[in-house]
Amino acid sequence: MTRTIVASATKEIIIGFDQPFCVIGERINPTGRKKLAAEMVAGNFDTVIKDALEQAAAGATMLDVNAGVTAVDPNATEPALLVQTLEIVQNLVDLPLSIDSSVTAAIEAALKVAKGRPLVNSVTGEEEKLEAILPLVKKYNVPVVAISNDETGISMDPDVRFAVAKKIVERCADYGIPAHDVVVDPLVMPIGALGDAGRQVFALLRRLREELKVNTTCGLSNISFGLPHRHGINAGFIPMVIGAGMTSAIMNPVRPQEMEAVRAANVLNGTDANCTNWIKTYKDYKPGEHAAPAPVAVTSPSEGAANGGRRRGGREARMARG
Repeated sequence: MTRTIVASATKEIIIGFDQPFCVIGERINPTGRKKLAAEMVAGNFDTVIKDALEQAAAGATMLDVNAGVTAVDPNATEPALLVQTLEIVQNLVDLPLSIDSSVTAAIEAALKVAKGRPLVNSVTGEEEKLEAILPLVKKYNVPVVAISNDETGISMDPDVRFAVAKKIVERCADYGIPAHDVVVDPLVMPIGALGDAGRQVFALLRRLREELKVNTTCGLSNISFGLPHRHGINAGFIPMVIGAGMTSAIMNPVRPQEMEAVRAANVLNGTDANCTNWIKTYKDYKPGEHAAPAPVAVTSPSEGAANGGRRRGGREARMARG
């Protein structure tokens, strides 16, 4: 059974077909969030702290950390800012982290200070990216997200996206990186623009699981891009992709409707033994409401700031966040 191990300083999480669905909190990402980007540039991490704490309390399994605040010379600015953001977050919450950047120097700088075993997000099938990122993945012995596009861009043909994923898995093997440390993103397309986007990804997930035996992830809310009431589409999509074999997703855990769908899918998929987590979370549920889980024990925002929230000195997000 394929198992991808990620860890914080003290907590280990397994991503796998026989494990609860891994929710990777997406909120610490300034792409498309002008206010957050401006704050981070100014050395203000109040929103980062708030987002980290809220996502942990809402039930996120991991947190994605991105510091891509500008397209102007990110090689010069992003490494230090990503390190600063990463250190603040890992001092606040005891969850494994995903290091999210398109800048190789930023990924390496973050790997040097990351506690535990983070997930690197990401590598594509482009030769330049493979040669830059895979040696780092091997050196630091960490898992990596493999995005199914290459020099030709994102193909609308799911067979091409599968071929790119296979190429990345094979290149990882050349570097001594096992398939269980490769988490493939098959690239979810917007259903409003591509009517068979759902069927495409379901078929791709089954192939990735059965033929490559890899874990998978996606930018979950891509499926609903451009549609009204996106969270309804997202919530319907979640159990379907889990049923097709997806084992994690980058999503917003603060959305109760979507987290309910995750927890229900875990029950129905047999990864919430005896419905324990469902009962614990929803035992006080009232009809007509979306219940939120009980708060977890995390450091307060004021304590987080004292631990480095004001210390001074990505890769592009999926199409849109929900």
